[in-house]
Parts: sequence; structure tokens; C-alpha cells
Amino acid sequence: MKINIKRINNAVNLEATNEEGMNLLMDGSASIGGQNLGMRPMQLLLTSLGGCTSMDVLSILNKMQQVVEAYEVEMDGQREEGIDPSLFRNIHIHFKFKGNLDAGKVQRAIDLSMTKYCSVAKTLEPTAKITSDFEISA
Repeated sequence: MKINIKRINNAVNLEATNEEGMNLLMDGSASIGGQNLGMRPMQLLLTSLGGCTSMDVLSILNKMQQVVEAYEVEMDGQREEGIDPSLFRNIHIHFKFKGNLDAGKVQRAIDLSMTKYCSVAKTLEPTAKITSDFEISA
């Protein structure tokens, strides 16, 4: 896996490009010269966790023949305050599903992602307590 990062202004606005040519913008906080022109790196880390577990959960539910009509994830990450580096210590993931889904299968899919498949969760696991819950609407 290769990523190339280039500075695109005279501050800390950065553009990352992967091997397939996909791009994303990053920026820092105003305290270090950022201008809110992209997500901050720790926001991207939290986003990566959400993306990783979402891909797992949706794939597992599909294999369980569960039809997900709509899907959304809300995440809240709490970092240490007043120290550097400021690591995530608590992360909560709230999964929101729409469809005629079996709650037991949804819970199983989430558990499998968090304990077995999601590499980002496993990377964060040594320093952050990751919790989750879910809701299903018809």
C-alpha cells in the first residue's frame, strides 16, 4: 500500500493520493495554521474505523441474506486532553439500519467486525475502548 502526500498551500493543507489515483484533503487546526480545508488526521482515523466496520457489517449481513434498505453510522471519539500525543481512549459507534432485519444477525455482524475482521478496530484496540450499539427502523 502506497500513499503520496503533497502540501498544496503555504500552511498545512495537504492532499493525499493513493495508488489508484484517489484523493482526499487534510488540514490542521487553526492553532497550527490550518484553514478548515480538509479533515484533520485524527478525524480521518475515526472515519477509517467507521468505514472499515461498515464494509464488514454490510458484507456480513448480505451473506446472511439480510436486506439493508438504508444504513448510517454515527461515531463519537473521545481523546486524551492536555497531553501529546492525544490518543483516542473511548470510541462509540452507533449503527443505524433500515429494513426488515433480524436484530440477532445485526448484532452478530457487528460483533464479527469488531472482534475479527476490522483491521482499524484492531489497530485502535490497544489504546481505545470501542463500544457500539444499533437501532433498526422499518
